[in-house]
Amino acid sequence: MNRLDALIDLGADRLQELANRTASNGKPSKLSQALADDAVFLRKLKPSLVAARARGKAPTNGKPTAGSVTPSAPKPGKETKPGRKGGPSPFVVIGAAFAAGIMLAKIVDWRGHAHPRA
Repeated sequence: MNRLDALIDLGADRLQELANRTASNGKPSKLSQALADDAVFLRKLKPSLVAARARGKAPTNGKPTAGSVTPSAPKPGKETKPGRKGGPSPFVVIGAAFAAGIMLAKIVDWRGHAHPRA
């Protein structure tokens, strides 16, 4: 197995882990089966397998297979609080953007007076 095959396997493993993690959560659980299917499909796209199929050394009439999802148990003691997740206040961000816009407009206006059009 070459380096690119290993990289694709790693990506497929991460997709499968993500599918397993989201299987027990509320709304993201709808995506878990699709993520598991994508992990199976990604494993079929290894460059060595594609090259073998192109040379005629691997079967080309495979049936689509569905991925399997094993939901992980929720971790006890870790409660998530609904509401803010952190980060700056949206009002501070809007105020900073407004102030930066005013400063940029002043600079552009000031530079416009340096080279007047005759």
